[in-house]
Amino acid sequence: MIKLFRGLLVVVCCLAGMAVADEKNILVTSGSDRATPIAVVPFGWQGGTVLPDDMAEIIGNDLRNSGYYAPIPKQNMIGLPTQASEVIFRDWKALGAQYVMVGNIVPAGGRLQVQYALFNVATEQPVLTGSVSGTTEQLRDMAHYISDQSFEKLTGIKGAFSTRLLYVTAERSSATNTRYTLQRSDYDGARAVTLLQSREPILSPRFAPDGKRIAYVSFEQKRPRIFMQNIDTGKREQITNFEGLNGAPAWSPDGSRLAFVLSKDGNAEIYVMDLASRGLTRVTNNPAIDTEPFWGKDGNTIYFTSDRGGKPQIYKTTVGSGNAERVTFIGNYNASPKLSADEKTLVMIHRQDGFTNFRVAAQDLQRGSVKILTNTNLDESATVAPNGTMVIYATRDQGRGVLMLVSINGRVRLPLPTAQGEVREPSWSPYLN
Repeated sequence: MIKLFRGLLVVVCCLAGMAVADEKNILVTSGSDRATPIAVVPFGWQGGTVLPDDMAEIIGNDLRNSGYYAPIPKQNMIGLPTQASEVIFRDWKALGAQYVMVGNIVPAGGRLQVQYALFNVATEQPVLTGSVSGTTEQLRDMAHYISDQSFEKLTGIKGAFSTRLLYVTAERSSATNTRYTLQRSDYDGARAVTLLQSREPILSPRFAPDGKRIAYVSFEQKRPRIFMQNIDTGKREQITNFEGLNGAPAWSPDGSRLAFVLSKDGNAEIYVMDLASRGLTRVTNNPAIDTEPFWGKDGNTIYFTSDRGGKPQIYKTTVGSGNAERVTFIGNYNASPKLSADEKTLVMIHRQDGFTNFRVAAQDLQRGSVKILTNTNLDESATVAPNGTMVIYATRDQGRGVLMLVSINGRVRLPLPTAQGEVREPSWSPYLN
């Protein structure tokens, strides 16, 4: 995103030839209190062969990634029960676990039947019991499903572990030969599949609200153009072919419109296209660079990045109003706006006054306080889970572009396993069930 914004400055200049911070705004740089200890015991397995995935490990990792729970390591467990009757609650109390999950996997007619139960250790009562079935290839899907069910039962927040992730890899084989690949994976980076390969850059992939379509920018015509693609069939359609910039596509909440950035009139501005009629509406009209639109859930509000105040900051506007309101005031750089599901939190790329590091931050839109979520440098392209509990972003690690996951409460920060090469441009899917 940072490179994109700087690139926009250069391109627009070639094509074309602040408010004071509120005193109530607060910058927070540390995480919050401890996560809740939970034990996800290795599931029992009644088959004769080794399963390709450890369901309990996947569930434990999911719950940890949310930032709400701290799984107890397997080596610290006193016993390994696989069903309710085997659970000795005093053992788990001694370990400090507040919850314990047990499960059992049984082969049944070429499929797997999974029984699971989640208990409150203090009350010794079940919180959730259930079953799910599937093939061996669906072990990860079943594990994510159990994570979703457990997380929602415990927190009242719908789980987002069965969602997907888009990202772009760039593998350079020579000074003049780079292969760009658009990948889709589980939210945690597992089971990546290729949706598109190109010798030219791919940017800004975005899921449609139905989870079946994606939009992205491709340079396959040697200049940026926006494409739409069906995930299942692979059928593609070019959406824009304007002079200059065509970038930063963003789907409206109902999937009927795309917001994006065009410089066809000589300056980078935000436009909205009705996909049925292909009618185009100009949203911003300012000598500054306006870019990176993100829709509010009302389908009429758009947050965006602009340097109209002298430096990149985040603004919001109502489509058709012609007016814009500044949203961010802390720091000398705020860009790439994303909203949490409840629209109470704005996630962005942030730079503090007096520093050169770009980091992911979250702003409380009611109180104005800003919390730094990451401890890496040169962060960009933050994307938020549909339930607002986790953020995935691109950054640099040992000279390589990688993806990192951070919980919105700042308790968890970890790298995602991805393919070789430079990895960038992550985008989280909506709920898929």
